[in-house]
Amino acid sequence: MAAKNVFEKYRVGFSKLILIVLGIGLLFVGSKWEETPLIGSVLFLGACILVGVASLGRLWCTLYISGYKDNTLVMVGPYSLCRNPLYFFSLLGAVGVALATRTITVPLLALVLFSIYYPLVIKGEELRLSDIHKERFAEYRRTIPAFLPSLAKFEEPAEYNVRPMIFRKNLMDAVWFIWLVGILQVISVLHQANMVPVFFSIY
Repeated sequence: MAAKNVFEKYRVGFSKLILIVLGIGLLFVGSKWEETPLIGSVLFLGACILVGVASLGRLWCTLYISGYKDNTLVMVGPYSLCRNPLYFFSLLGAVGVALATRTITVPLLALVLFSIYYPLVIKGEELRLSDIHKERFAEYRRTIPAFLPSLAKFEEPAEYNVRPMIFRKNLMDAVWFIWLVGILQVISVLHQANMVPVFFSIY
């Protein structure tokens, strides 16, 4: 079986490092859009919508893959829409959290970082799945898009076996986007109350 590549091995660590660096930076960075309340409110509304969709989508994906990640090729539910729905919803969540800064710059940065790093993660995972599932995965790859969901082949089983213990352990991973939006809102309030200095503002 193909081993995990370096991008897969350090995916979680890399994501946490980016969050820490951005979090520290955003603690002292304001948004120029806050001077235009309507635009700031629209950006935050977009954040709430994307984070809500992402959290529900990740829960949906987790329901299907809990305990089945490599040994079973899951091709139903969200995995009949695209081959990497968990990462698709993660992208929505990352952009949504970035929009909670009420800026355009940070969401664009999140989109660029995701577009550079995660295709390498996906490539490594698909090589391993191809090694395990052979022709079955090859057929799945031919018929289902890699990343952008398509409703054309959506398939949902009447029943599905779930491993509750593993699903419960993965619940926290599915909702941390919501916590991050809350943290960014607190930072915004601290800026407005002049409790945390703003060194400069970005669009």
